[in-house]
Amino acid sequence: MDLFSEEKQVFNLPDAELIYYPNFLSKQEADQLFDTLKQETDWQEDDIKIFGKVYKQPRLTTLYGENNQPYAYSSITMNPKPFTHEVKAIKTKIETKTEHQFNTVLLNLYRNGNDSNGWHADNEKELGKNPVIASLTIGEERPFHFKHRKFKEERHKLILKHGSLLIMKGAMQHHWLHQIAKTKKAIGERINLTFRKLVSL
Repeated sequence: MDLFSEEKQVFNLPDAELIYYPNFLSKQEADQLFDTLKQETDWQEDDIKIFGKVYKQPRLTTLYGENNQPYAYSSITMNPKPFTHEVKAIKTKIETKTEHQFNTVLLNLYRNGNDSNGWHADNEKELGKNPVIASLTIGEERPFHFKHRKFKEERHKLILKHGSLLIMKGAMQHHWLHQIAKTKKAIGERINLTFRKLVSL
């Protein structure tokens, strides 16, 4: 990992571009956004199918988008709601920082250590060939694990801080998997906003 400054960390990884802004939002900005999203978001709990069995997804979600284009993953198809003022404002801030445009954001609410997101890649065809994913964390810190599909020694962990922004780009979704694992520790709530650009198929 090359640390250019306290504001930007660039990871030297094979087959991936990973950039981390630990202090993208101030504590005050992050606190306010967390409270607003927790109270005003229409959270939903979907069923997911794993190896033919149906389970409750271990987190709450909602989807916002600009063009009414649905987003499908893990046997779930989500229809977007229009961007709220707060979500659109943070989208603009992220677009300015990253110089990438986004038209959809998936929100995840991890209520406690039992809520998780297993090993996966954001490689749905709606995201295009080499998608850029901008992931904003507010609330409880959680470890973000990522591993290379081929090079078994390439396994890493990054603690995602309150108010931090993580950018995944390049060929990362083709060659790497990532997860937010369960934990037995007593921890609080975390909201994660993953901005992405859906393309027309």
